Amino acid sequence: MPELPDLEVFAANLQKRFKNKIVETVDVTVAKKLNVTVDELKQAVEGHGLEQVTRDGKTLQLHFKNKAVVGLHLMLHGEIRPLDGEEVKFKIVSFHFKGGDGFALTDFQKQATPTLNPEIAEAPDALGLTGTYFAELLAKKKVQIKVLLMDQKHIRGIGNTYADEILWAARISPFSIAKAIPEMQVKKLLKIIKELLKQEAKDIAKELPHELHGEIKDFLKIHSPKLEKSPTGAEIQVEKKGARKTYYTDEQELYS
Repeated sequence: MPELPDLEVFAANLQKRFKNKIVETVDVTVAKKLNVTVDELKQAVEGHGLEQVTRDGKTLQLHFKNKAVVGLHLMLHGEIRPLDGEEVKFKIVSFHFKGGDGFALTDFQKQATPTLNPEIAEAPDALGLTGTYFAELLAKKKVQIKVLLMDQKHIRGIGNTYADEILWAARISPFSIAKAIPEMQVKKLLKIIKELLKQEAKDIAKELPHELHGEIKDFLKIHSPKLEKSPTGAEIQVEKKGARKTYYTDEQELYS
């Protein structure tokens, strides 16, 4: 599943390719995922230019010049696929621009979700966290810190992979209780969240300067089945809970 750094890159690449192009037609293949009727979506964006593409949490947002916004949530297996002549399967919705270019939101599970004019989320984006909000959030939560970092109702954008990467970089065990983490470690964790996610996005952008899908795992330090030791030589341990795996080392301190 794409996380914040991947989606930052996809948003930038979509904007580079489609900014100022005018939508000629919108084709909806899976209408049940829409929050409006197909006609309402078409009326909102057809004939209008794409002004900007942004990322908000785990959602890509298409901003049109008439102020309409279409949010694209990829869910677990969704992808953005260019319509460049090759067959594109499992389309949810497709945007065709004047001049022949276009892209589609796809998902073989049919779970990826397009939303017209999505509501503004209450929870902050991971890159927009303030020290006060983050400290107060952790201080009142008895849940494990990894669970909290991934809870989109409180912090948007971080998933399983980067929760592990962030916590290893901060040397905090993923099994630590959020409210037990000392104040100085909370400040360090917040700093690492922002720095690590931004750096990952920069590194991925260098590898995928034009791509609209695909995930680069080359820069991960511990969250990979291919790795046996951390960069500092500690053995990487794995705990599996359901379909989710947590990667960590003994270098990370447990606060409980």
